Amino acid sequence: MGELIMSAAVAGLTSKNRIASEDVVMLRRDVFADGVVTRGEADALFALDQTARDKCAEWAPFFVEAVTDYIVHQEKPSGYISQENADWLVRTISRDGLVDSRTELELLVHVLEEAKSSPSRLCVYALEQVAHAVVDGKGPLMLGGALAPGLIARAEVELLRRILHAHGGDGNIAITRAEAEVLFRINERTAQANNDPSWNDLFVKAIANFVMCSAGYEAPTREVALRQETFLENADPEIGGFFSRMVSGGLAGIIEAYRSPDDVETEWEAKNRATEALARRAETIDAGEAGWLIEHIGADRPLYENERALLTLIKHASPEIHPALKPLLDKVA
Repeated sequence: MGELIMSAAVAGLTSKNRIASEDVVMLRRDVFADGVVTRGEADALFALDQTARDKCAEWAPFFVEAVTDYIVHQEKPSGYISQENADWLVRTISRDGLVDSRTELELLVHVLEEAKSSPSRLCVYALEQVAHAVVDGKGPLMLGGALAPGLIARAEVELLRRILHAHGGDGNIAITRAEAEVLFRINERTAQANNDPSWNDLFVKAIANFVMCSAGYEAPTREVALRQETFLENADPEIGGFFSRMVSGGLAGIIEAYRSPDDVETEWEAKNRATEALARRAETIDAGEAGWLIEHIGADRPLYENERALLTLIKHASPEIHPALKPLLDKVA
């Protein structure tokens, strides 16, 4: 019966090519009162979103909420996105590797935020949508021409932050290599632009999180590691101002986030005894991270300002530096 009501309602809306406020009320009350519980119902909502040319302001929030509920909560255990549902979502919202609309991009980010756990590919795919806009001037973020390719603005930084925070649930506290790769690609293509200062902050903290956690540090949560109280706010705009402010002000706070003791002292002492060998390992950047950094930063060009800050952080935080990194670290004070 429910499927018949849905089919009739969707057919009616499709035929008139318009979704009005009262249509959204009807969909909420009569058609999807029990939520979106089948793949067919979710597909019907996507069809409406793609075919209706005139959509009221209430449509996008309803669409995002309804499809998110299906993807995140209908399968058991609730909150854990299956690989199958992740693959279906990417297939459904993609056109030649790009998300088709701003509404579908918001759906993707909202799904990540609502889930307790999601496949890492979904997070990387979301990051890549921002990279497409920044690097190539393509994708839903560019609709309306509000953003300039080759430059990263505050809105894009905040979207990246939302995506990275969202994927930090259920133990995903360290930035992954695939996520870091996307951030480096954005940085390389925007390094000479007048980027919003919040980009340098996010880039340094995210890459430091990846490198330090790869080297064995006990990671803070992504939210703490990437938190917005930045060492860049009110930074001196002159050349070198960002770098000097980071060293004098925010550097110790970032390092402390990776070394802070537990609230319960006895538990901390026991933990220290049990993980002494791991702690020694944590002080060393190994060949894997060293090679990765050299590949992405390179020794054949001047350092970008945020790369200089990143290397300074690593130099202060990790006393035993892999020999391969020496040429890079010699470039920073």
